[in-house]
Amino acid sequence: MPRATNIQQVLEQLDAIIDESIASNSRLGLFAYIYRRTTAEIASEIALGNFEDNQRLEILDVAFANMYLDAYRDFKNGQTVSAVWAYAFSQATEPLTILQHILLGMNAHINLDLGVSTAKTMTGLEISNIEADFNKVNDILQQITNELQSRLSRVSPLMFILDVIGKNKDEQIIDFSMRKAREQSWNSANLIWSLGVGHEEEAIHKIDHVVLQLSKLIQAPNSRIITFLLRLMQKFETKDVRTIISKLKAD
Repeated sequence: MPRATNIQQVLEQLDAIIDESIASNSRLGLFAYIYRRTTAEIASEIALGNFEDNQRLEILDVAFANMYLDAYRDFKNGQTVSAVWAYAFSQATEPLTILQHILLGMNAHINLDLGVSTAKTMTGLEISNIEADFNKVNDILQQITNELQSRLSRVSPLMFILDVIGKNKDEQIIDFSMRKAREQSWNSANLIWSLGVGHEEEAIHKIDHVVLQLSKLIQAPNSRIITFLLRLMQKFETKDVRTIISKLKAD
């Protein structure tokens, strides 16, 4: 399948991954569904003309999406992918919670791919020109995050445990926030952009390594209590990918 050149093609390719994952009952489809939901929302905002530069935002969004789509295809074909994506994909068969599977994809895509794609989109341009639109996407994603958190309780009945434990600052479930991740990705984008074409590979490799360490914490938190609670949550979760996605979609 050729690389996507517009958001509609991105949505179609994400649908293909979701369908493939449902057919094989692969948990790789969980992040794909969440990402499809966010991409559709951003596409709607672009169609409404709600960004400062809607054409440029679509270019960035497609470049960003292609990093995930390329990684998925390359991994499936046995080719080399970034360390953090290789790790995320390899965990699909592990008995993790639905939330952990989703967070592994989010971590790789936001903390690595977003910074890289933003820097490359703004090559030869002033990167600060896209900052306002970049931050607007934060607001859109925050709204969707709140929505999805409530939907996840349909397939993970013990999700409320996260809310209870999360109120205790000493016992953070997973040190991961979409907004913080995007803030960090903006810093990474500025670093990569400042290095210029041909000089950024070492920096990208280092970022990949740092983000991989966070993925390992998502997979296996340091806290024994959190690990125990996650295992308990997983036991009561829906296991069928088709059912999970169907319940997440339901209005």
